[in-house]
Amino acid sequence: MKMLCHGIDISDNDVSCSDSLIKNVENSLEKIKDAGATQALLSNVTGDDIVITAVIEDDSLVETVNQAIFKVFRENALGFDDLNGVGLKKEDAGEGISYVELDLDPRFYADAIVISFDTYCGEYFVSDVADSAVRAASGMKDVQNIASSVVNTVTHIPGVGYVSSQTDDPVIVASVTNVEEIGVVAGAMIGAILGNKNTYLVKRHTPINVIPGSVIFTVTAIMNGNLIDLAESFAYRSRIMKK
Repeated sequence: MKMLCHGIDISDNDVSCSDSLIKNVENSLEKIKDAGATQALLSNVTGDDIVITAVIEDDSLVETVNQAIFKVFRENALGFDDLNGVGLKKEDAGEGISYVELDLDPRFYADAIVISFDTYCGEYFVSDVADSAVRAASGMKDVQNIASSVVNTVTHIPGVGYVSSQTDDPVIVASVTNVEEIGVVAGAMIGAILGNKNTYLVKRHTPINVIPGSVIFTVTAIMNGNLIDLAESFAYRSRIMKK
């Protein structure tokens, strides 16, 4: 049993995703289920990046479902730079899809926290930001597995192709086996990320309206196939109480 996350920029600008792009991708998610996924969600919309998250119960379907996700991207894309960055050979790998493949425990629901980043001239430090969140959640209670798309070498996406270490705008996925620990784990990851410079938590589908040299991120909880945007809840929880 696995969770597959693909993060990509298929927008026609560097700031946001249009409502029509989001709607078209959401309307195409059934094609991923038809390929064998038990869940297929547009989990994160972060600046001009989107993340499709799928769950498969049969590990032999990794290539087939990855291909279906890639096809949904290509059929709905308004911009093709990241799609064209996927090479069929290692030597052709460029800046492409941010990919995470996470093993799940079939004894539990496929509950997880998905964090997605977008950068505006913050590419040089966003990997360190993502790594800080991974370190914060690693070893925490009821965190069954955690992975990041950040790599230092060429990465193979089964069924799709190869992407280089130049692929930015990382994706992090943490599977959590106790629903009551979702907030604890997400809180630790958010806190670690916000400790970094020029990094901002935003609501899902927020344009990257920032001073260049900055990073934005969205945090989504997936619980029994449902999406919850955690940004507003954590912003409210983090308010300073008046005397």
